[in-house]
Amino acid sequence: MPLSAVIVDDEQLARDELAYLLKNTGDVDVVAQGKNGFEAVSLIKEHNPDLVFLDVQMPGLDGFGVIKKLLDRKIQLPKIVFATAFDQYAVKAFEVNAVDYLLKPFDKKRVAQSVQRARAKQESGILPAEKIDNLVRMLELQKPQLSKILLKSVGRMLLVDQREICYASIEDGVITIVTAGPSGFEGHSNCRTLEELLDSLDPNLFWRAHRSFLVNINRIREVVPWFKSSYQLRMDDKKQTEVPVSRAQTKRLRELFGL
Repeated sequence: MPLSAVIVDDEQLARDELAYLLKNTGDVDVVAQGKNGFEAVSLIKEHNPDLVFLDVQMPGLDGFGVIKKLLDRKIQLPKIVFATAFDQYAVKAFEVNAVDYLLKPFDKKRVAQSVQRARAKQESGILPAEKIDNLVRMLELQKPQLSKILLKSVGRMLLVDQREICYASIEDGVITIVTAGPSGFEGHSNCRTLEELLDSLDPNLFWRAHRSFLVNINRIREVVPWFKSSYQLRMDDKKQTEVPVSRAQTKRLRELFGL
């Protein structure tokens, strides 16, 4: 009997390629596909698949976050194969019991090998919780350390953790960065464009919601419906600033949060 599988990757081409390779193995039935970590959790709960091919780096909720969310919700973990662009030495830490990894771009032989491993592990039963806890810790060690951002504020030059940034905006060539929470503050960046700033930020955290705004996905407090099927984002700064979402980015917003 074929293994049931779910594919989750924020890149359509990667999903299509993997689905094609799995179909050629003749041993896997892809029952669903998802575009982000939030969809991954829902699809795993709905379909209870034998196997999940899970992208490591996704905006909003990455592959590590998916595992944690499943554990928090007491959802039985399927056999998980991580898909990643990390180099082979870094991903060796992923090989814990039933969990395998695939390096991008995908290789036909390696995909078939992952399916065989999953098939062999299927008979070994449910992965013990302590092994999963070890896995999550090991995966966290693989996540790159976020560089800090220099902000100029009231005559001072401050180094700010990227995760504390709520949003950035540009007006008349000046970039303002606002940090999150009730004690947050504003400062200016040395960068001349939002493109330049975005290059120095974690792409899993930050999204260009509008040509004048970058937002930290994890600092969005509320998605506010606006006129003519558009949206605004109420952010997690002390002013609860509302950031517009451009029409070109509305589709991305719906993908991120399943709207």
